[in-house]
Amino acid sequence: VRTEREIGREHTDKIALFCNVEKRAVIEEVDKDFSIYEVPIGLVEHGLDELIVEKLRLNAGPLEIDDYRELIHRIRNPRHEVTIAVVGKYIEHRDAYKSIYESLDHAGFHHAARVIVKRIEAEELERQGPEVMLKGVDGILVPGGFGMRGTEGKIQAIQFARECEIPFFGICLGMQCAVIEFARNVLGLDDANSSEFASDTQNPVICLLEEQESVTNKGGTMRLGAMPCILQDDSRAAAAYSTKEVSERHRHRYEFNPDYRQEFINGGMNLVGTSPDGTLVEVVELKNHPWFIAVQYHPEFKSQPNNAHPLFKGFIEAALGRRHAHRGSTSASTSNEA
Repeated sequence: VRTEREIGREHTDKIALFCNVEKRAVIEEVDKDFSIYEVPIGLVEHGLDELIVEKLRLNAGPLEIDDYRELIHRIRNPRHEVTIAVVGKYIEHRDAYKSIYESLDHAGFHHAARVIVKRIEAEELERQGPEVMLKGVDGILVPGGFGMRGTEGKIQAIQFARECEIPFFGICLGMQCAVIEFARNVLGLDDANSSEFASDTQNPVICLLEEQESVTNKGGTMRLGAMPCILQDDSRAAAAYSTKEVSERHRHRYEFNPDYRQEFINGGMNLVGTSPDGTLVEVVELKNHPWFIAVQYHPEFKSQPNNAHPLFKGFIEAALGRRHAHRGSTSASTSNEA
């Protein structure tokens, strides 16, 4: 029984009577003020797990929830704090990036850190500039999306992260924008773009693959669902996953243009993750950057409260490292001035 406050024995007895169930089968679930992850603990404390095992005649004992108790302890007692900027085009719709926000929280739980998300509207960043809107953040994440609106703001945010050595995580369109930014500002391809946004660009570093160009049905060109990815042994991504073979979920139409592979590698962007046949680039990293990873897939869909996604864990760890290093240098500077 979902309720805002305890309803008492009289009401549970009445519910049991009129619903024709045993009194002990009326489980009261009072709304939790602190965290939704307290709900499983409350249900177990009311005996729901044992009741289900009994009714379904399952060969199982009581549910072990020590991991959830530990999770709640970490949520209630964070030892660190970190600020992450999420630069997107649907920021005003709070549920648009729900999986991203949850995954950042999961990684924060893992590191006993409170993650403060600074939601940045990409178009507003274009107007005010990254120096103003990204001041003081410990990490920058650019999520997925479709269409040209806000793209230049995302590219500015990525340039700011690259040049200021702020931990950066790009997802889906975020990876494509990272590729475009690198092409323009490092490789000197001033008109580099995605053929999705500028069909007449002379440097389509992101393009619709040749074998898909004849498909006119937009849905027919989508790469959808779980796909395998092979990572380079010495990559930061492989270190995060602790393996070089992963499976991640996809939803996109455009890809890194393979004609530019060697130019990017020579310029300092490592193409560390590909499809098993090596044709499609899935993960890119920067050689000379503390933590700069962008992926074509959606890792947020596989993150869980007690099992944060490896890349999100790595991202938050890098952001915490930057925050602590920055605070340390600031404290030392203040001490020297004194």
